[in-house]
Amino acid sequence: MAVKADPSEHDRAEDERPSGPGDRRSLITALVLDNGSVSAQELAERFGVSVMTIHRDLDELQRQGVLRKARGVATAQPSGTFESNVEYRRRVNADAKRAIAARAAALIEPGMSVLIDDSTTAGRLIPHLAELAPLTVATNYLSALTELSRVRDVQVVALGGTYDVQHDSFLGTTCVEAIRSMRFDVAFVSTSAVTAGHAFHQEDRIVAVKREMVAAAETCHLLIDHSKLTRSALHRLLPLERFSSVIVDSATPEEHLAQLREHDVLVEVAGDDG
Repeated sequence: MAVKADPSEHDRAEDERPSGPGDRRSLITALVLDNGSVSAQELAERFGVSVMTIHRDLDELQRQGVLRKARGVATAQPSGTFESNVEYRRRVNADAKRAIAARAAALIEPGMSVLIDDSTTAGRLIPHLAELAPLTVATNYLSALTELSRVRDVQVVALGGTYDVQHDSFLGTTCVEAIRSMRFDVAFVSTSAVTAGHAFHQEDRIVAVKREMVAAAETCHLLIDHSKLTRSALHRLLPLERFSSVIVDSATPEEHLAQLREHDVLVEVAGDDG
């Protein structure tokens, strides 16, 4: 179901008056990321073009991995086979992700080697690292590498590979081999869905990298906000017992906490002092 865009976004779109398809697609991207979903009909009316033209724009944006089309709606929200664009993921459940990262940071000690995946949840650890330095921190997440480069007394290890703009990270065989060549004290990863005692993700190439990260660390912690517990995804990553702990936010319903605790893994609730 499409979400009605904020009127201020309408004013912005009209004021900017896109000069061509590229400009229009940039504005469409901003609207979809801001609102989660917008109908093709609404976009056509907003930009004064035909619905067919909008569908061509959406086809191109879908090809780029920015959004997906579903029944006349452009959406940034994930499905079982589509992972949301990184810009959208940075915006959703931000408070929950900050709380989870704060809880996870308590598991890091000065002098450790730390591995962080390309998730927007694990990336929230970075503001906590300055007070835990000296550290060695490795990641395949480009934005995290940039942010880490400004943290004093943190040695940064870039895990290279083929750059993927949708995830803002490096993937592929080169990345996997780089991870295999090292051993870390602790790793922090997230994923798109958790169900039936397993972590899942939409993309097998992401699964390959995350599996190597888990295998390369003495301990590995799964960071997931409550929304991940009501989703499904195509590819099975690992059983929950492969993780040292699962850290969730305080908005996680008790029934979901109980389901997680049925498996041989420690479940921690961020913001829960009990």
